[in-house]
Amino acid sequence: QVQLVESGGELVQAGDSLKLSCAASGGPVSTYTMGWFRQTPGKEREFVTGIIWNGERAKYADAVKGRFTISRVNSKSMLYLQMNTLKPEDTAVYYCALRRSLIVEIPIMANEYEYWGQGTQVTVSS
Repeated sequence: QVQLVESGGELVQAGDSLKLSCAASGGPVSTYTMGWFRQTPGKEREFVTGIIWNGERAKYADAVKGRFTISRVNSKSMLYLQMNTLKPEDTAVYYCALRRSLIVEIPIMANEYEYWGQGTQVTVSS
């Protein structure tokens, strides 16, 4: 089955930029919607952004619009999240996810995605 591995999370200061990566392996990914979610202790996993199979359409949560950019390079089985102007409230474990469906849509509910990475910690200090 598909395996997803996130990397790039670290401690940064408010206003800084950071780029997360998600490497996929073990199966085809280039035809599926992928996305990023984040979660803090005691809270539900939250949709951050998603992108359709060919990278031509994306969706963003209101909290990150204008600051975060999702992209993918299917030839390398890679998904990226460029995060700019980071805020302390962006602190969370960030997860890469894949939706195993050929329907071209970007769900915002976590249970619509079947494959998940282990997460990478992003901490933004004030």
